[in-house]
Amino acid sequence: MNIINEYFPRLSEQQTAQLGMLDELYREWNAKINVISRKDIDNLYEHHVLHSMAIAKVLNFKPGTEILDFGTGGGFPGIPLAILFPECHFKLIDGTGKKIRVAEEVCKAIGLENCQPTHLRGEEEKGKYDFVVSRAVMPLPDLVKIVKKNISKTQRNALPNGVLCLKGGDVQEETRPFRNIVQITHLSDYFKEQWFKEKHCIYLPL
Repeated sequence: MNIINEYFPRLSEQQTAQLGMLDELYREWNAKINVISRKDIDNLYEHHVLHSMAIAKVLNFKPGTEILDFGTGGGFPGIPLAILFPECHFKLIDGTGKKIRVAEEVCKAIGLENCQPTHLRGEEEKGKYDFVVSRAVMPLPDLVKIVKKNISKTQRNALPNGVLCLKGGDVQEETRPFRNIVQITHLSDYFKEQWFKEKHCIYLPL
């Protein structure tokens, strides 16, 4: 948790407690259902929780914002963001039922009420959202094809509604079709850890 407190020093007692419970919960569930690489579980806070919360460095969601976490797996980036933004609503979807079960149980265990994990494929999601967030689920053009139907026309945030994706490595190829409007944030501008050196948050208004 030290790394979280370093970069997000203004968390409430409840937020700190909820984030603090994630380590034991994910270790427990990971032993039953592999949602995080076994060798990576010791890096939960840096590689998964802080990485998810990095989206907040690009946009501070206003209260009432509706967010869809596409391909959430065991709850990333949705659960850490839902803890960080308790006045926003997050729907977490994934096509793998057992992973959604982990997200459901984690939300229940930490008392996270603004988060709705749902076993659903992106193509089947009919709701409207201000933003779609995802973590390296698929190439950006493929993601846009699926989720553009889900972007609300009502604006309420500092950035126009769209997609916020966490990606690693070279993102030039997949962002090329959107080069005039895409915004690429290098996470190493915010986090000094070596792991963030080639990590990015891609914002695309839709």
